[in-house]
Amino acid sequence: MERGEASSSSLRSPSEYQHAQQLQLQQQQQPPSRYESQKRRDWNTFGQYLKNQRPPVPLSQCNCNHVLDFLRYLDQFGKTKVHLHGCIFFGQPEPPAPCTCPLRQAWGSLDALIGRLRAAYEENGGSPETNPFASGAIRVYLRDVRECQAKARGIPYKKKKKKTNPSKASEESSSAIHFP
Repeated sequence: MERGEASSSSLRSPSEYQHAQQLQLQQQQQPPSRYESQKRRDWNTFGQYLKNQRPPVPLSQCNCNHVLDFLRYLDQFGKTKVHLHGCIFFGQPEPPAPCTCPLRQAWGSLDALIGRLRAAYEENGGSPETNPFASGAIRVYLRDVRECQAKARGIPYKKKKKKTNPSKASEESSSAIHFP
């Protein structure tokens, strides 16, 4: 250590250091939140998807096309009926009978998935500038899915207006971790 520099532990009193260690230990002992568990599961699933490609795709070479292919691949596991243009129930929110239209992933599920994968990418060392989940092509795809599903169900999508809550905003900014 050079002169004028001090380690972070020498700047703390013994009680502050013990308190910091206790907090760190508590955080390690608590199970991850539902969001963190989903994010980890989604990240592992996407990684497995890339490995199963022929040839396998290293994460460092992943781009928005791989993400779009992954989203289309997930449609086969969807549970949302999306009526096709030729279907007699197209545009009806609650059709009276079953039809052969495909099941797809719901727009909201895909949107949440992309949000979790976008965060996981950066938490796992990816740069925000190269994040394939933040690509404009992904936003366009999600918008198209949302509009298509809304038309198929006959429900117009209306963007919700954001409510401003000044007390919540100040609480969030005061509890946020700021780096020097």
